Amino acid sequence: MKARMPGGYGRPDMNALLRQAQKMQDEMKAKQAELEAAEYTGSASGEMVTVRMNGKHEVLSVTIKPEAVDPDDIEMLEDLVAAAFNATVKQVDDAASAEMGKLTGGMNLPGMGL
Repeated sequence: MKARMPGGYGRPDMNALLRQAQKMQDEMKAKQAELEAAEYTGSASGEMVTVRMNGKHEVLSVTIKPEAVDPDDIEMLEDLVAAAFNATVKQVDDAASAEMGKLTGGMNLPGMGL
């Protein structure tokens, strides 16, 4: 004698799955647009150099305090600019990973920039 399962068990409702996937995709697109529009600021050496960028990694401004400029030590200024830039990029990437991770439940989805 075969045991029968009530209707719907064992077979996923493909339409429901597609609706759920579309909803997740729409939420991810909206969140991506929000993240790209957000602004992030990173700095180095006590804000001697500050970099401001948006979520698309586009630099909006670089601020260098006059006391950071030493004509005899250009390398230090270059290092400060690089450090401030890298700190800002890390903020952008961390924010994107955290927000997208909330939507995907921690799944690593290819092509999602995570």
